[in-house]
Amino acid sequence: MPLPKERLYTVDDIYSLPDGQRAELIDGRIYDMAPPSRKHQRIAGELYTVINNHIKGNGGRCEVDIAPFAVFLDKDQYTYVEPDISVICDPDKLTDRGCEGAPDWIIEIVSHASRHMDYMTKLFKYKSAGVQEYWIIDPSKNRVMVYDFAHNETEVYTFSDTVKVGIYEELYIDFSQIAPLI
Repeated sequence: MPLPKERLYTVDDIYSLPDGQRAELIDGRIYDMAPPSRKHQRIAGELYTVINNHIKGNGGRCEVDIAPFAVFLDKDQYTYVEPDISVICDPDKLTDRGCEGAPDWIIEIVSHASRHMDYMTKLFKYKSAGVQEYWIIDPSKNRVMVYDFAHNETEVYTFSDTVKVGIYEELYIDFSQIAPLI
């Protein structure tokens, strides 16, 4: 007797969720999302501000978006994610729905509930989808993991370090300036 097939969910299922319920969809599987903590939101807000100010101050063509922001990573109906921060440099990927395809740079801020998703599931998915750079900010470990997929490099930093952004030659983020604010 054959095993029953697991149901594949689509973006329509995500949009059919009750108001207030957040979830992501990866390869047809739904993953519920817990509400972010205050610390999570503070980190996301500070990073967004630094990145956005840099882009605007340097006449950059990229756009930075903060969650909730829809990313249709594989340009299909089976993957929908809401990275904490997405930087998209190709304006053709941006639509009224969100980003169609892989952002250039994604930042995820780890919570207890998202640990496996951020370090495993999304790491693999983002790399295979063509994201150039992926940062995992882990406040409980005082750690910033930087995955430079374009050069197949990984670096580990702490909240006392200054981290160079790979997709921008002149952008550095000083986590020692962000840490006291959270």
